[in-house]
Amino acid sequence: MLTAIAILLSLAFIGWLIWWAVKRKPIKAHLVMYGLSILAGIYTLAFFLTMDIPLIIKVIVCIVLGVVLIFLATYLQRRRQPSD
Repeated sequence: MLTAIAILLSLAFIGWLIWWAVKRKPIKAHLVMYGLSILAGIYTLAFFLTMDIPLIIKVIVCIVLGVVLIFLATYLQRRRQPSD
């Protein structure tokens, strides 16, 4: 069930990006990354909830993985910005 929801949300996000581009509005990078991070979180949650381990461990692993990915993204973003 969660996998089907994740696929539908992925298609909706792609459709929204196409609709936004057709309206000739600029698509900012942070909006795309925000949407992709939400979709990645949903896929991660769906993956872990289908495994045969206790629910609390699944939720904790999803939270920790999300925190690690957020810190990694901020580290890479700060490293690539030009110095003033």
